[in-house]
This record gives sequence, structure tokens and C-alpha cells, in this order.
Amino acid sequence: MPGDSEDPNDDVQYHLEVAEGDVADAVLLPGNPERLDKITPLWDDHEEVAHHREYRTATGTYEGTPISVTSTGIGSPSAAIALEELARVGAETFVRVGSCGAIQPGMDVGDLVITRGAVRQEGTSDEYVREDYPAVADGEVVSALVAAAERLGYDYHVGITMSSDAFYAGQGRTGFGGFEAAGSDDLIADLQAANVANVEMEAAALCTLGNVYGLRTGAVCSVFANRVTGEFRTEGETRAAETASLAVHLLARMEEVKREAGADHWHAGLSL
Repeated sequence: MPGDSEDPNDDVQYHLEVAEGDVADAVLLPGNPERLDKITPLWDDHEEVAHHREYRTATGTYEGTPISVTSTGIGSPSAAIALEELARVGAETFVRVGSCGAIQPGMDVGDLVITRGAVRQEGTSDEYVREDYPAVADGEVVSALVAAAERLGYDYHVGITMSSDAFYAGQGRTGFGGFEAAGSDDLIADLQAANVANVEMEAAALCTLGNVYGLRTGAVCSVFANRVTGEFRTEGETRAAETASLAVHLLARMEEVKREAGADHWHAGLSL
């Protein structure tokens, strides 16, 4: 029966259990499946279309624009699987909606961080392309996220994100029994010196794959932890979700304006 094979050409995808027609062109990608319950109430309507393993998918509309959401679980390996299978059933735009640790002064818990590029400290993207290939967010996605945050009045920062495969050792935290990975003492300081804004676990792989495949990718994360002050609060989840949802609507409007103007790319001369 469909879905029992891991053949990527099957109608029903092996991990996500979605098929063509189940998802919109644009998909939000939170990590936690429970975040769907905070994202979909912001929409006009929605229907859950699949739930398998960590991958939970719903499709609906936001301000009349078709939109979907799929949870990816934790980390770049599972996020890459989600992008692969969603792309196979027709999705073209992917916006990570997550949480992160801020590492620069002046970034408060609850603020949003919009990724314009990422440090590839995760290993998944290395399986696809050489390590010096850049992990860059799509310019139109970044612009839409900025415009959405502005319209909603949310405090935000745009910058470089570091993505790591390990929450503890890979982000300069002490491991079990006091274990400290080589270089962990200097990791955050080195990233701060390079003007990296935040650390999380998926953006770099998603941005890399987006460029490899010619898909639009980006990320907006709520600051849960301030690694400068040591403050931690699970605050701002809904802000990131609302910003990403509005950004999808604005991206749809961008496409309409580009068609009317005969333009291939969004630029400052065009107006929403």
C-alpha cells in the first residue's frame, strides 16, 4: 500500500506520510510537534493532514493565502528529511519557526532573530555539498519576515545564525558529569567576535538545501535564552509563528506584484 515503501518517487512520502495536494506552496517548519497547536489558531482555518513520528502536518489559509506547517523534530537531519519530502510533493518555500539562544548584547528574551545566513556547524549539509558552500537565506523570505515583524510591531534582529547538531557540547554548554568538549570555552566568544547573532540547530541545513535545490528558505526564531546574561524564558513562540505566517502572505503578494510589473525578482522599486 502507499507509504509502505521508502522510494522517494512514491505518491505518499515515507516519513511525513503526505502526498501531492496535501500541502501548500509555503510551509512553516517548527521543531516541536506541539507547536502546531500554537501556530494553526493564528490562521483563518486549518486541517491536520498527517502525523507520523515527529512529523505533524497541517494545511490551511492565513489572510486568504494557502499555508502549511510541518514539525521537523530536533536537529538538521530530521529537518532535511522534512524539506526533501515536502519538496517532492510540491512545496517551494520553507520558513523555519523556532527558538534560539542569543549571543550578542542588546538582544532580549522574547525578541525575534531573522536569519540572513548561517554558520554550518551541523553535519547534515556536509552530506550534500562541500563545506565552503554558503548557507544563505532567500532574500525575498528575509524581506518578508522583516516586513511582517515591522507590521506586527515585534522587536527583531537580522543576522548570522550558527547551527549545531548538539544542544550541549556543540553550543558551548557543559555536558553530563561536567564534560567539556574541546574548544567549548571559547566557542561563544569566538562567535560573538564574528558578529554571529544566535545559535540553534536547523537553519544552516535548511538554507544550504534551499540553495542547492533552488527553493526559498529562511528562518525566524524567538530568543528563549540570552547567553550573555544567562537569562532563560520560553517566551515569544507566538510572535515567531505570527511573523512567519504573515511573511508567507506577504510573499504571495510579492509574487502578484512581480507578475504585474513583469519583474523576476523583488526589489525596492516595487511596492506592496
